[in-house]
Amino acid sequence: MEEAIAAADTAWILAAFTAVSLMVPGLALFYGGMVSVRSTLNMIMMTFAGFALVGVLWVLFGYSAVLGNSLGGAGLLGNPLEYLGLGQLLEAPAEPGLPPALIAGFQLLFAGITVALVCGALADRMKFSAWMVFAGLWAVLVYFPVAHWVFAFDSEDGSVVGGWIANTLGAVDFAGGTAVHINAGIAALAVIIVLGKRRSFLNPPRPHSLPLTVLGAGILFFGWFGFNGGSALAADNNASVVVLNTIAASCAGICGWLIVEKLREGHATTLGAASGLIAALVAITPACGAVSPLGALVVGALAGALCCFAISLKFRLGYDDALDVVGIHLVGGVLGTLLIGLLAVPEAPSGAAGLFYGGGIGLLGTQTVAVLAVLAYSFVVTWIIAKGLDLVMGLRVDPEAEYEGLDVVVHGETAYVLDAVGFTGTSRTEAASVAEAATALTSKAAAEKL
Repeated sequence: MEEAIAAADTAWILAAFTAVSLMVPGLALFYGGMVSVRSTLNMIMMTFAGFALVGVLWVLFGYSAVLGNSLGGAGLLGNPLEYLGLGQLLEAPAEPGLPPALIAGFQLLFAGITVALVCGALADRMKFSAWMVFAGLWAVLVYFPVAHWVFAFDSEDGSVVGGWIANTLGAVDFAGGTAVHINAGIAALAVIIVLGKRRSFLNPPRPHSLPLTVLGAGILFFGWFGFNGGSALAADNNASVVVLNTIAASCAGICGWLIVEKLREGHATTLGAASGLIAALVAITPACGAVSPLGALVVGALAGALCCFAISLKFRLGYDDALDVVGIHLVGGVLGTLLIGLLAVPEAPSGAAGLFYGGGIGLLGTQTVAVLAVLAYSFVVTWIIAKGLDLVMGLRVDPEAEYEGLDVVVHGETAYVLDAVGFTGTSRTEAASVAEAATALTSKAAAEKL
């Protein structure tokens, strides 16, 4: 029986792994559709290349730093040399259970996606080389320690000591509201403070392909069931409750955003629906194992509504969050993590009781400490990394490259080939020549017709 259960659990996590892996192209399409046609490939490349670099670091020592035995028992960082290269994970476990190699692969996806989230705030103006160096340093100095705090649990026999947030503090974070979304959101804010605003900040380019963005959001939606449901680490009732809460929050988030958008702007937009979906998914990530389905509706609706307001703060406060990473991931992550302290029900998988369900204020205080700790550490270290890189190699492309678009200047490619007029270049000179030629041909055709 134990072997059958272990096989079922392994099959479920393998399926969840596959779903989460699709979040990488999903995020690339989601971000790629929201930028101008001149920077689409750069946004896709930042997503994929950043993810790939973190994957390499994860295999080398990242898994050890996150899920290894805590150095000195302090709960701050796992021993990076404990599973160096992951060769120790090749053998099957002695007792029926999840293969350690599967857990390592599953958590690799979390690490890579978290780093990739940050790049959306930096669109249209950051050097690709600087991004790659930043992604590697940030993963090592910020994500790996914070993920250890949150995801590394003490072993039952006491032989392995995990992170301080998961064990000493005892905060509830089912699938990564703190380590993933708050971490990425506040890091994005720190980098854009150093990076500065786009030249077009007050008149940003419109999304060049909303269908592409919605497709990316749909793929992310699919992958999120593996992200949250797979975090149950078993094919059981807990995973079932988690996926139910995830879809309930998603529906409420879309509705919440569209209602606020309609009241404020007079239109319910496609981009708003996609954004409301992601905002709700962000907020329910830490809370999916702690609340009831009714609570999930509340979490999703509040996330959609609040994040819709939050994305406009960048214009009032003057920070250029290009694709609303701060407004959605930071705000949504903080909201979802804190709402656990109010809405958690003891019957849910996490087994905690919030203030509204007889648990007192203690859990809310615990959640607040976890949020503040991640905010402070991630912001300070990220700012230091970004400032150091800016002094050493510079973070921004030159003004001409920013004006021309990063696809051709940085990558030597264009997202689309304009076969209708035989034009494949993107510079202003070439574009002007093509426009003049097209006008001349049109005028000639009109004259011949007359």
